[in-house]
Amino acid sequence: MLPRNAADYRTILWALMMPVVVVAQYVNPKLIPFLCPLSFYFSMAAGTIAHNHNHCPTFKNRKANQIFAYWISVFYGYPTFAWVPTHNLNHHKHVNREGDATITWRHTNRNTWYVALSYFFVSAYHQSGPIKEYIAKAKRSNPALYREIIRQYAIWIGAMAVAVAAGIGVHGVATGVKLALLTVILPGFFGTWTMMWFNYMQHVHCDPWSEHNHSRNFDGWWMNKLLFNNGYHAAHHENPGAHWSKLPELHAKIADKIDPALIYKNFWWWIFRYYVVTAFAPSLETKQLGRAPFDPPENTDGKGPRPKMRERGPMTDSVDALDAGNNAQMA
Repeated sequence: MLPRNAADYRTILWALMMPVVVVAQYVNPKLIPFLCPLSFYFSMAAGTIAHNHNHCPTFKNRKANQIFAYWISVFYGYPTFAWVPTHNLNHHKHVNREGDATITWRHTNRNTWYVALSYFFVSAYHQSGPIKEYIAKAKRSNPALYREIIRQYAIWIGAMAVAVAAGIGVHGVATGVKLALLTVILPGFFGTWTMMWFNYMQHVHCDPWSEHNHSRNFDGWWMNKLLFNNGYHAAHHENPGAHWSKLPELHAKIADKIDPALIYKNFWWWIFRYYVVTAFAPSLETKQLGRAPFDPPENTDGKGPRPKMRERGPMTDSVDALDAGNNAQMA
C-alpha cells in the first residue's frame, strides 16, 4: 500500500481526512457551520486528486489503486473512470480545439461570469457522449473494465444512499437529509463543478495552436499547496505523465516561454478582475491571445499540431490508466 512518490503521503492524508470531516458533522450536527466549508474544500481537492491519480497512479499496487479510485469517487462526486474518456483520451488530445468535449467556445468566445458559471452544465452534457461511448466499448470488448465501471457507479450511488439513510436514522428526516446534502451530496457536485470551472479558466482565450501558450497558469503558493499544483497547467499538458509534485520545476523550465498574460500569481485577484469587475465593465474582459481555437492554421486538417509533450509511451490508454484500476486497454 505504499505510494509511488513520497509526495503522495499528503494525498493519502487528505483522502483520510475527508470522511473524518463528514463523520464529525454526523456525530454533532452543530459543527456543520464550521466543518461544512471543509467538506466542500475536500471535494474540490478530491477532484484534483482524481485527476492526478488517472495520469499517474498513486500506489505501487494495482489493487490499492483500484480501491483508491472507489474512495475518491465518493468524495469527488462522480466515478473517477470518467476522467479517462473525457480528459485523458479527449481533452489532452485536442486541447480546446475542435473535437474537445470540453471546449470553452461552444456557444460564444466571450469570457464572462455567466458563461463561466454555466460552463459546467454545457460541458457536462457534451462530456456525456465520450463517457457513454467508453462504457459501451467496454461492455462489448472489455468485460473486466465494464465491471469496474459498474462497481464505481454502485459505490458512488451507494455512498450517497448510506449518507441519507444514516442521517435520517440517527437524527430524523429533516436533520438527516440536511446532513447528507451538506456533507456529501452538494460537496460532491461542487467537486465536479470546480474541476470543469478550472478547465474553463485555464484554457479560455488561450492559443491551443501554440507550443506553450495553450494554457493559463496560476503559480501562487497557496493555491498550488491546497490543490496539488493544479495551477501549473501548461507544464501539465506538456508533461502529462509527470507526477504532480514535479510540476513546479517543469513550469520553471518553460515559464519564460509563456506569454506573461497567461501566468498569474494570485488566483482570487484574477477571479475578481475578470468576473466581478467585468460585470460592470465588459470592455475589460479577457481577449483572445494568439490564434483562436476555431481558427486553424493554413494547410491543416482543422486539428493542427498538438502542443509538444514528453509522454511516457501512450499516455492514458495503457499502463497508467490500467494501474489506476480503469483497465483502459481496449482494442
